[in-house]
Amino acid sequence: MSPHPTLQTPICPLLGITYPIILAGMARTSSGPLAAAVSNAGGLGVIGGLGYTPTQLRTIIHELKSNLTSPDLPFGVDLALPQVGGSARKTNHDYTHGQLDELITVVIEEGTRLFVSAVGVPPPHVIARLHAAGIFVMNMVGHPKHAHKALQAGVDIVCAQGGEGGGHTGDIATSILIPAVVDVARQYKSPLTGEAAMVIAAGGIYNGRSL
Repeated sequence: MSPHPTLQTPICPLLGITYPIILAGMARTSSGPLAAAVSNAGGLGVIGGLGYTPTQLRTIIHELKSNLTSPDLPFGVDLALPQVGGSARKTNHDYTHGQLDELITVVIEEGTRLFVSAVGVPPPHVIARLHAAGIFVMNMVGHPKHAHKALQAGVDIVCAQGGEGGGHTGDIATSILIPAVVDVARQYKSPLTGEAAMVIAAGGIYNGRSL
């Protein structure tokens, strides 16, 4: 019997992780040390990059790297990218402060394995830059129609987060949202791998039993 629990899904070899567990990129909470701890434990640590300047983001990534037990362990970066202007909600705000391209440059130069976008889909040129660098793109969704929009834009993975995850993506329950988004994802392929688009489940998943 293995001394360690094993749970492998297709996301594991894709991201180079032991367990199919991804840290939520919580703003100002998913820090370098916390993300490193998750990567060290066999999951994928993700830095919550909301509101950081490119210099600040690079510093936090370096802090993460300094806490990794192995320099080749993977990690991710999460940025909030709501649509602004046009038909977007008037309350939407550009959390990148006009520095999205510079932030993406940091993400690429620092060797990020997964880029996560929340509350909006990355612009086409951003997805193209990330894919050119071999970086997978995941979008947070709270409704099947959001999954369609993200996958049509060219993301590789959608994270279906139910209302139990703080309500950031909507109020559909996780148990209802996940199968609905899986049905959507089956209609698309990852531009980076050519294989079926993947779905990550989130919202109220907090221990081994819920996983």
